[in-house]
Amino acid sequence: MKIALHVGAHCTDEGRLARTLARNRDDLLARRVSVPPPGNYKVLLREALHALDRGEPSAEAKEVLLDTILQADEADHVILLNDNFFGTPRMAMKAGQFYPIAEQRLADMRQLFPDCEIGIFLAIRDPGTFVPAVHAQASGTTLDQVLNGTDPGTLRWSDLVRRMRQIAPDMPVTVWCNEDSPLIYGEIVRAMAGLEEGAKIKGAFDLLGEIMNPEGMKRFRAYFAANPTMTESQKRRAMAAFLDKYAIEDAVEEDLPLPPWPIDVFEYLTDAYEEDAEAIAALDGVTMLTS
Repeated sequence: MKIALHVGAHCTDEGRLARTLARNRDDLLARRVSVPPPGNYKVLLREALHALDRGEPSAEAKEVLLDTILQADEADHVILLNDNFFGTPRMAMKAGQFYPIAEQRLADMRQLFPDCEIGIFLAIRDPGTFVPAVHAQASGTTLDQVLNGTDPGTLRWSDLVRRMRQIAPDMPVTVWCNEDSPLIYGEIVRAMAGLEEGAKIKGAFDLLGEIMNPEGMKRFRAYFAANPTMTESQKRRAMAAFLDKYAIEDAVEEDLPLPPWPIDVFEYLTDAYEEDAEAIAALDGVTMLTS
């Protein structure tokens, strides 16, 4: 069994992937790819992970867990989504690291599913917007509590990915920048489902529609229909060109209460983030989806 495990990060998806995959559930199941509703397994998987503290589950228990997740689906590939897999928003940062319990969670996952091929899927985000977004999501906390002793300037997503690769070298990692998601959304879904490039999916342009005005989307869809043989690279260039002209400014620029940091700090974080993405793309066992 192949397991595609989407682990977040927080404040990068907001349930969109689950909705898109649900729209494609029947078509994917025909390809033996199961998309169980997250409500069917999130609590179950969390309880199974916590139960590991009490001892190794039996082989029968592991089979029952997988069967319960799949229910009646006949599949060779299952997609699981849980942006709290590495912890809640309050646990997103500590002592200069993103998601300090990531290694333990991946080790636990391998213990639960020892015979499965597990692939990890992770969206990353500019720390200058990630930190305030997580702070907003972790209600009732101060910014210092969310940072947990972390200097934001030291945060590197590549450190998290290296830690994941070290603890679980058999689990390939697919990464993308959240800022690129509208232009590569179809590719993200296809990668999770193990589909070939260009395979048709419902909702491939859903994120684009959130940041482009209706007139622009109408023109883009007409252009797309008139050019059905475009490659993914050509589609991305077309999307970027239409966005330049028809983007909804308020949708592109997220309204977040920002920390009282000097502008130089935000500029530094963005520059470091762009370099960090390049470092991730060069890591062994990592696929970087880019626009």
